[in-house]
Amino acid sequence: MATAEPPKRPDRAEGAKRDVVAGGIVVAAIILFVGTGSTVMQSVVRALSGIGGGTDRVLAATLILNIALILFGWRRYEDLNREIHERTVAEQKARYLADRDPLTDFLNRRAMLEQGQDLIAAAAEARRHVALFLLDLDHFKTVNDIHGHAAGDRLLKVAAERIAAVLPPSALMARLGGDEFVAMLMFEPAGRAHVDTLAAQLVTALEEPVTHDGQQIRIGASIGIALATDASAAMDTMVRQADIAMYHCKDEGRNRFCWFEHGMEMAVQVRNQIETGIRSGMPRGEFAPYFEPQVDIATGRLVGFEMLMRWESPEYGLIPPDRFIPVAEDSGLIGELSLRVIGQALEIAKGWDPSITLAVNISPQQLKDPWFSQKLTKLLVETGFPASQLEVEITESSLFENLPLVRSIVTSLKNQGVALSLDDFGTGYSSLSHLRALPFDRIKIDKSFVAAMQGSPDAQAIVIAIVRLGESLAMPITAEGVEDEATAAELTRLGVAKAQGWHYGKPASAAATLKLLAERGLLRGPAAAIADAPGDEAQRKTA
Repeated sequence: MATAEPPKRPDRAEGAKRDVVAGGIVVAAIILFVGTGSTVMQSVVRALSGIGGGTDRVLAATLILNIALILFGWRRYEDLNREIHERTVAEQKARYLADRDPLTDFLNRRAMLEQGQDLIAAAAEARRHVALFLLDLDHFKTVNDIHGHAAGDRLLKVAAERIAAVLPPSALMARLGGDEFVAMLMFEPAGRAHVDTLAAQLVTALEEPVTHDGQQIRIGASIGIALATDASAAMDTMVRQADIAMYHCKDEGRNRFCWFEHGMEMAVQVRNQIETGIRSGMPRGEFAPYFEPQVDIATGRLVGFEMLMRWESPEYGLIPPDRFIPVAEDSGLIGELSLRVIGQALEIAKGWDPSITLAVNISPQQLKDPWFSQKLTKLLVETGFPASQLEVEITESSLFENLPLVRSIVTSLKNQGVALSLDDFGTGYSSLSHLRALPFDRIKIDKSFVAAMQGSPDAQAIVIAIVRLGESLAMPITAEGVEDEATAAELTRLGVAKAQGWHYGKPASAAATLKLLAERGLLRGPAAAIADAPGDEAQRKTA
């Protein structure tokens, strides 16, 4: 059934026509009043003096009508003035809202690009330079994931307030979107040190904790700075350059500022190539587990392997993890990548002898995922690998961003029968309270201390202290980076339980590891048969 169209509201053109008609009527009324008013008034005067016979009724009625029309016109004039004022205010408000970010009241991206280009032109005319700051809040996504979007919004508002408090009122300030802010200001060509001071003040202000629902949330910011020295600089180019510098800050450790340098562009291109390669290489199975032997240091008996990730790129060959793991962490790919390779390792290791354990490293980024324990448990179920043979290694640095969440994850894994190891001990800031609060089964001494034992009394003292700490807490010790017999003998004397390093064997591919285990009779069932079957010897070589 057809529906009737709603009545149309008069548009501005129709209103203008109506105003013209009303104005014409008023003008005509005034002219008529001038023409008839004097005649009527003369008749009234003559009638009052007894000379005339009174006013003409038609003229009197016309005069009254004229007065009514004039009053109508005056009221319409007042209405028009009020309507124009309201319309002007509404248009100004609409323009303001169109240029502003509703959460922070900063400029939005579109307005910043327009006004920023005008600022560059004005600075060029005044023979001054322009600095563009691009600020990215560190770990903001984690705040949203853990504390909720209300906490994220609160953080953005506080960040905007602190940025505005540090920068001069003449600076342009905008929120580009998400957790990215941009600020621009003019400065004298010799005043770059002042810009550095402002940037340092911004870093300091943004690292102060923010209170939300009784919790202290600490983030920080990485700031990239781009420079415009003349009117030829384009806003898009400056934002891109500042973005490159900002990511360079993140690579250098976050919570700092960096000026853009042209050499950074090459580093970004390489980083983008690696990220693209990771994304395309995962579904093609280019990432594989390699296995580094772990031995009982007193007897030399093989007791387990640590899984290490390698990228077997068809284009670049075997790529070590220090080249691609940082990129995977920064791009948010590490969770998917790690679980894929751990799944492969569990599938391979389920054919090992029950006495052989598998240790896997977990990225600090994965411990920000509240569902990580469930994801790892799901892999154990799908592959049929015994949880009692798995050891999860957690680095010290993972413990400080959200200890309650880490405690929840490791407790859940512990309940499944998974063993827990504190990795790279001595390089972070662990305290006895962390060791007591979390159910660790083992401490691993970082390889930097082990490798320096023979030539550094300080390193040896640290190793001895860690071993004694492990004894007092009833936690066995694993030493990483054992590369010679002298170091192995010293660690044995100190009472270290397990060791790994090139002295015992380099990380090897799955095929080479299966061959090693088969030679020692440490495979069971189908895995032993597969290892005994003839195959491509090239696949059995170690890395």
